[in-house]
Amino acid sequence: MIDLGRMRALHAVASYKTVLAAGEALHCTPSAVSQQLAKLERETGATLVEKDGRRLRLTEAGQVLARHAEKVLATVDEAEAALAAHRDTVVGRLTVAAFATACRALLPYALHRLASEHPQLGTGLIEVNPHEGLESLHRGHVDLAVLDDWPEVALRYPSGITHVELGWDLVDLIVPSGHRFEDAVPLSRARNERWIAAKAGDICHEWLLRVLPGVRPDFHVGEFESQLTLIAAGLGVAVIPRLARPAALPEGVRVVRLTPVPRRRVVVAWREASAARPAVGAAVEALRESWLRAETARRAPAAP
Repeated sequence: MIDLGRMRALHAVASYKTVLAAGEALHCTPSAVSQQLAKLERETGATLVEKDGRRLRLTEAGQVLARHAEKVLATVDEAEAALAAHRDTVVGRLTVAAFATACRALLPYALHRLASEHPQLGTGLIEVNPHEGLESLHRGHVDLAVLDDWPEVALRYPSGITHVELGWDLVDLIVPSGHRFEDAVPLSRARNERWIAAKAGDICHEWLLRVLPGVRPDFHVGEFESQLTLIAAGLGVAVIPRLARPAALPEGVRVVRLTPVPRRRVVVAWREASAARPAVGAAVEALRESWLRAETARRAPAAP
């Protein structure tokens, strides 16, 4: 009989291509993954992987078994969800993948609520960009994914993944205090500004290049708070979602409303196979409440 843990190891290697990345996804050492693969090869009497430079490539036999591993692991997820639903108890472990702003603005409250209300549930959090979060969810390496989905660069949800909207996050242009722009401008007027943007490959960076073709940012900074520091120094302008902004903006910057106002959709996604799992439902409800709290805070009068 093929061991389920070894099937997970093969599935992870098929997904991530290296033993190191597979080990990180499975929360174990690379040597443990290699041992599982070696045992699986002895168990099946087939060569399943071969080296391809620094990566691993599945043999034809490995590809056949990996396809079945994906089906088997999905079935196991369904079985665990059904059993948990039968018990109607929020237990086990739940790992969430989320984009950076959600990690800071939504997950602290949601995870604290889960810990308080469901002490038998262990939780974990991984900060990733939305594309990586969706892939990790699809591969079964996380249980939930909180994603920012921009209409202009819309995410593609794989089959077997369902999602619900938490809300829409509006976006403003942030400029140095003495900037010539009035209080509201169309985004196109900022085309020739010196731009501070997210790092290449980030969905926010993709969005900016899509809505302002030809723009070439001079600064590529992942953290929005760091972008605000650069803007305050008079080095450029940036578009920053409201959920990502601190309650009080630093000195030296000013908000310019864009017309029409850009916005991104914030969603939470999970695998359909685990939809019946009480922990998933509890986490979604905690995230909904966290979103409402954050939205209320954003509408409150801000300090100048």
